Amino acid sequence: MNYQTFQPHPDLAALISCYWTLEVPATDQPEKQRIVPDGKIEMAFVLGDDIKRYTSEQAYILQPRAFVLGQTLEPFYVEPTGQVTSFSVSFYPYGFSNFATTPIKSLANKETPIAHIFGDTIAHNLEHQIITAKDTQERIGIVEKFLMERLHQSDTVDAIVTNTVAALMATNGNTSISNILKKEPSKRRQLERKFAAQVGISPKQLGKVIRLQSALKMLLNQEGENLTHIAYESNYYDQAHFIKDFKEFTGISPKEFLGHKNMELSAAFYK
Repeated sequence: MNYQTFQPHPDLAALISCYWTLEVPATDQPEKQRIVPDGKIEMAFVLGDDIKRYTSEQAYILQPRAFVLGQTLEPFYVEPTGQVTSFSVSFYPYGFSNFATTPIKSLANKETPIAHIFGDTIAHNLEHQIITAKDTQERIGIVEKFLMERLHQSDTVDAIVTNTVAALMATNGNTSISNILKKEPSKRRQLERKFAAQVGISPKQLGKVIRLQSALKMLLNQEGENLTHIAYESNYYDQAHFIKDFKEFTGISPKEFLGHKNMELSAAFYK
């Protein structure tokens, strides 16, 4: 498996976390991979063979060739049908709302074809350019030109949402909305509405995802001597609370996560 990340142009760095590519050779016995929430919105292009996205234990759909994956709050499985070659744009939680008029909440927990967001003609042209590009750097140039042309004025990212996301990320999800708004408590309802519009989930839900990210990284990098230590360092109330949240977002326990074959892809993202 070859997973690489690339940094965005400085003019887009406040909205885009990174670009990433994934290449996995075809095998006779492909493994299902469990994808866990990470708080980001992805715009992905499938350049290789089709990829299955399981909707139940046995049923699946084929992912669109070009799609946006909105906020996810539960794990799901994907499985390649052959060779995997993909290119993706990873947006910060509030980032994608600057490029699309589609309500961000409507994108949650599913893959939405980019044609449904940008229109058939624009989406077809973008997809064709990405597919026919000679390498990753050319793809980055194409998608950045597309996004820069759609970018609104920078002040369209509402400060109250941006500041909340920044505070959650700076504290690994370990700050309360009451603390963030301690000088302006009357704005809590306004924040909830704007979060739903620009991020797609609530501040509390995003905080839980970000905190789990921190714990996952510790678990994968073996920074914690045991689960109790990781729970303490990640500001969970206790080990039981940590395990409960872990199972909610990944579907398995922390011990099952480590070394699990169908978690290799998610593990690569979190490392």
